[in-house]
Amino acid sequence: MARIALVTYRVGEDGGPVDADLPLLVEGIERLGARADVVVWDDPDVDWSAYDLAVVRSTWDYSWRRDEFLAWTERCAAATRLANPPGVIRWSTDKRYLGELAEAGVPIVPTAYVPPGAAPELPADRAFVIKPTSSAGARYAARYAPAEQDVALRQLARMHDEGLTAMVQPYVDGIDVSGERAVLFYGGRFLHAIRKGAVLSAGVAFDARKVPHPSLEPWEPTEAEFAVAERALAAVPGGPEQLLYARVDLVDGADGRPCVMELELVEPNLFLSAVHPGSVDAVAEAIVKSA
Repeated sequence: MARIALVTYRVGEDGGPVDADLPLLVEGIERLGARADVVVWDDPDVDWSAYDLAVVRSTWDYSWRRDEFLAWTERCAAATRLANPPGVIRWSTDKRYLGELAEAGVPIVPTAYVPPGAAPELPADRAFVIKPTSSAGARYAARYAPAEQDVALRQLARMHDEGLTAMVQPYVDGIDVSGERAVLFYGGRFLHAIRKGAVLSAGVAFDARKVPHPSLEPWEPTEAEFAVAERALAAVPGGPEQLLYARVDLVDGADGRPCVMELELVEPNLFLSAVHPGSVDAVAEAIVKSA
């Protein structure tokens, strides 16, 4: 019997998102004759060598503890097979990869990087977004009007004090019309897609808690969206065949064509319980096959 670890995080006393998909996946995997355990990534008592496969499922605190998390991926992968692999996770936890995608010809939301000590150049003629290169759930992300430069600079100063590199992007107006789409793949195959509303609202502070997936609904990707998603995954170092799972988040750019907002190759929300419960079996089958 294959033994599989579904890896999550420890929800803190101040709360945090709960992975509602985990019970569905445990049931789906065990219907196929394998054993599934829900384990916390930083639990020192877990024997990772007891598992045939460890699947990073919802380690939703990693961006606060990136170095510690990456060290764990190496230890885990030395004891068992980890999906996705440590190299992919390391690459995907730093959104400077968007620059690599752009160099490979993948359309992305235009992005400038502002590391600690660098002088920022903020747009003076349009709304813009500031967020860290390592983040999840819209942590430390905010939307600003051109007249809010002083507030934006205070955010940058706070981030730099914490050693964080910032990203500055134009606010993509199309997201208020057509939303953000997520195209998900599992086991090398298209799984399903969703659309959600804009996450960042004007006037909401960067350190305020946000709803990361508002107004969720099923989505049927267009040919253009599929093409961009496949081009993005083809540009992942090592190739897409190493990926057990992948999510490509897309928005419409200034030209109305889809472009990559980000790749989620670490711990993507799969939206099973909320939108696509019919995909549980496909995910479970891909996990068991991988194990």
